[in-house]
Amino acid sequence: MGGAMLAGWLAGGFDPAAFTVVDPLLAEAPAGVTLLRDPPAGAEPADVVLLGFKPQQLGQSAAALAAHVGEGTLLLSILAGVDLATLHALFPRAAGIVRVMPNLAAAIGKSPIALFGDAGGAARERTEALMAPLGPAEWLGEEGEMDLVTALAGSGPAFVYRFIDALAEAASALGLPRSQADRLALAMVEGAAALAAASPHAPGELARRVASPGGVTQVGLDVLDAEGRLLALLTDTLRGARDHSAEMTRAARSQG
Repeated sequence: MGGAMLAGWLAGGFDPAAFTVVDPLLAEAPAGVTLLRDPPAGAEPADVVLLGFKPQQLGQSAAALAAHVGEGTLLLSILAGVDLATLHALFPRAAGIVRVMPNLAAAIGKSPIALFGDAGGAARERTEALMAPLGPAEWLGEEGEMDLVTALAGSGPAFVYRFIDALAEAASALGLPRSQADRLALAMVEGAAALAAASPHAPGELARRVASPGGVTQVGLDVLDAEGRLLALLTDTLRGARDHSAEMTRAARSQG
């Protein structure tokens, strides 16, 4: 995820020399970006620090990173399940701390981004400026909403990919060659999403406009909507992902 954000920043015109990536395993960084295996010893605090590793690694990484988070540092965290209180306890000198929930579409500037934190004034403006090349950002009113947004906007692409795959598999089961079904399903979803993004109408209204009473599309929609099955399935999907995110938050808090 950190790599996708970096790609989005570079594509948005940010200077590669402004970035330092600390990763013990990464083979190489984009041209112009500094790659280190460990945080540099004795360096001045950074302007911005992005935590982009596995949440389970926070405990072992925090001590080495804390020296680089000073009174002028904006700390951004994409660590799922790690709440603001835990981050404040580990990085008490930070000028502002913001939890960020993007998805991999940040690499092409198309990721929805949820934000929650205590950054105000200049720190808030800096956060918004950093998010601008990655996609539309929204501040959440309560930290508890982050678990649901993680399920919707963070995990959501995987659910969409699974739907595309299932749509193509269904078409293949009904007679289309699988490779052709894959191409058609992907192109259809790409076009439908672009139209929905550009339309003044809500997706539900667009579905109604595509369908004609008694027509082919309406018959398919009737199957999807029968007994509320589609809504129930997606509600269960988001609930499961949300609840697991909440479990991770509780676990991280107890370890902290």
